[in-house]
Amino acid sequence: MIRRKPLDDDEDSPDRWLVSYADFITLLFAFFVVMYSISSVNLGKYDKLATAMGGAFTGEKSSSHIKMNSQNTDASGRQKNHPMTLIKPLPLSHLYQEKMRRERESITNMGIDLSNKLSPLISEGKVRVMQNNRGVRIDINESLLFSPGSAELAATASNIINEIASMLKDNQRHIQVEGHTDNIAIHNATFFSNWELSAIRASSVVRMLSDTGIAEKRLSALGFGSTQPINENETAIGRNKNRRVSIMILYETDNQDNASLEIIPNTNRTNISPSK
Repeated sequence: MIRRKPLDDDEDSPDRWLVSYADFITLLFAFFVVMYSISSVNLGKYDKLATAMGGAFTGEKSSSHIKMNSQNTDASGRQKNHPMTLIKPLPLSHLYQEKMRRERESITNMGIDLSNKLSPLISEGKVRVMQNNRGVRIDINESLLFSPGSAELAATASNIINEIASMLKDNQRHIQVEGHTDNIAIHNATFFSNWELSAIRASSVVRMLSDTGIAEKRLSALGFGSTQPINENETAIGRNKNRRVSIMILYETDNQDNASLEIIPNTNRTNISPSK
């Protein structure tokens, strides 16, 4: 008897990959069908939402929407062919940008007014008025406010401080006074370093601004020493320009929300010591 040759199940079919490919295409098609169904927009709900948001920004009540619909309906009760106009809601980002634009315009006008009032000192190179991303900065040369190596305000300092203060009383912008020195170190019984000298000079100007009637909560003082030069320290002219007091009129106002979040330590955390 002739034995039948057993079937070889291990022999791979050359077209077996088509089955996996067909399954993949089917799953991919199902995926796009699901994504399309999710992205479909209910136009009726979208129109209601757009109308409600438009009314919220324009102050119109829902009755105006009913009145507009009644005007578009003829005597037979059929809708007219005139398309209903929907008020598009104003994006919050646009409102924020508009607010910032008005803020920049307002502080730019303030900088121009300060520059015009201080123009004699600006022409002499003793004062500079500039605008940056923080606000308006007024750089006052040391010679107008202090004697060399001293933090006591000179008698002539009140003139320029009063002129600046008179233009800052009518708003609520924060004012930051910054003291700056050159890179020549100071070390004596009064000032241990340039840090102390710059900080006390800034505090002296803050005190004079407060005496003119500006609210103390709007004022702050910082000492930067020689860390922020505006000119080179290799020459006497450059060092003279670096010895200055800067008055920053900031964009922030007292009307902004100053709420803060307290960070409480997590006492339940388990400390794991590394194995030795």
